Amino acid sequence: MDGEPVRIEQTLVLIKPDGLLKSLTGNIISMLSEARLKIVGAKMVKVSRELAEAHYHKLKEEKCVEIYEEVLKYIQGHYHTDRVMALVYEGDNAIAKIREIAGSTNPEKASPTSIRGKYGRIHSKTQVFENAVHCSDSEENAEREIKLWFSPHELTNMIYPFEKKKTTEEKMVWKN
Repeated sequence: MDGEPVRIEQTLVLIKPDGLLKSLTGNIISMLSEARLKIVGAKMVKVSRELAEAHYHKLKEEKCVEIYEEVLKYIQGHYHTDRVMALVYEGDNAIAKIREIAGSTNPEKASPTSIRGKYGRIHSKTQVFENAVHCSDSEENAEREIKLWFSPHELTNMIYPFEKKKTTEEKMVWKN
């Protein structure tokens, strides 16, 4: 709105395995485009156990052990496809805008016009919210999550401080 200061933020969005399996990627990205934000990072990720544990560390800390293992299996693709699409959006009030379009984490409480309201469900056996997307809920979590899912060179904007380090890490490269 006019007169309000611009708050440039970044936020992580994951299109989860159930969203990919149902071929909702295009629909979800189209809905997210309503926020008028810029995509500064995008990639497909096969989620390891370590990445899943790091992403959902709060569930373990909050003693949500009854669903913790199921959530880890869900994000790793044990029930659907074995990958997620990770995106970083940037712009004015990015976190609030994306969360409004995504809807409530619980698909049954989400607005029927939101992503989670349209495409989510609660898995009856595991009680896991199959809600098609994850989106950061605060600036602190956005920074933690973006740094967890992306390396600095994978983003088109250097949004956080970084340094260059020489490593002896072995990595795959394209053959000539």
